[in-house]
Amino acid sequence: MIQILSGIATHSVALLLYPGLAALVAFGTVVELLWMRLSLRGREWPELPRRRPSPVVGTIALCSMLAAVQLAVPWNLVPGEERSVVLAAVALAFTAWAELALTVEFVAEPGLLLVIQLCWLLAVLGPAVQPESLRPQVLGNVLVPGLLPVKVGCAFLYLLCLPALLRLWPLAPATERRGRPRLDARRILTWFPYCGLFTTLFISPSADDATGLLRFFGFTLVVAVVVILAGVVVQRRGPAIVRGTYTKAVTPFAVLVLAIMVLTSILMR
Repeated sequence: MIQILSGIATHSVALLLYPGLAALVAFGTVVELLWMRLSLRGREWPELPRRRPSPVVGTIALCSMLAAVQLAVPWNLVPGEERSVVLAAVALAFTAWAELALTVEFVAEPGLLLVIQLCWLLAVLGPAVQPESLRPQVLGNVLVPGLLPVKVGCAFLYLLCLPALLRLWPLAPATERRGRPRLDARRILTWFPYCGLFTTLFISPSADDATGLLRFFGFTLVVAVVVILAGVVVQRRGPAIVRGTYTKAVTPFAVLVLAIMVLTSILMR
C-alpha cells in the first residue's frame, strides 16, 4: 500500500509540477513571448484570455503533461522503464486535432494537417529503427555511425514539421483568421513537449545534475528559437508558399527518409 501511494504521489508531482504542467507553462510562456515579440513587431500585442479555459484547452493541457513526463529530462520522477516515445507522440498528435475546436486556422486544410502529422510521426519513430526500443532516453543515447543518416534525416524532417504543428506557418488564407491576435494557450502548452521531445530523441541524454538540467533546457530553447526564426521568415510570404512547401518538398523528403530507414534496417541486420 505504501508503494502504491508513493507511486501515485510521485507521478502526480511529475504531471503537475516537473516536468509536467508547471514546467511546460513556464517554458512555453517564455518562448511564446519571444515569438510574439518577433512576429508582431509594429502590431498590437495579443489579448489576454478573459474567460475560463475551455474543455479543449484542458484536453490539450492533459495531453501535453502526459507527453512531457515521457521526456528524458534530468530529474524526471517517472522511471525510465515507464516512459515511451509512442505515448508522447500519440499525446502530442491528439493536441493538434483537439485544437481544431479552438481556432479555425487549420480547418481549411485538414488533409494537409494529416500529412504533416504523418511526416512528424515518421521523424519521431525513425530513430527506433535499429535500437528496437521505444524508451526516449535509449533512442537519444544511440550513437551508432550506421544510424547517422537516419537520425539526421529524421531530425531535419522533425524541424520542418514543427512550424505548422505549432501554427507558426499559416495554412489558411489571412482572411479566414481573427482580426486581432490573442494569446495562444494551446501553443504555450505544447512548446516544451514538442521541442523537448526533439532534444530527447536527437541529443544524447543529460546527467541528473544542475549542469545536465541547463544542458537539456539549453538545447530545447535552441530548438524553439530555430523554429521561431523559420516561422518569422516564412510567415511573411503567405499561406500559398507554406502549402507548396509541405506538398512539394516536405512530403517527398519524408518518403526519402522512409527509404533510408528501410535500407538502414536491412543493412544493419
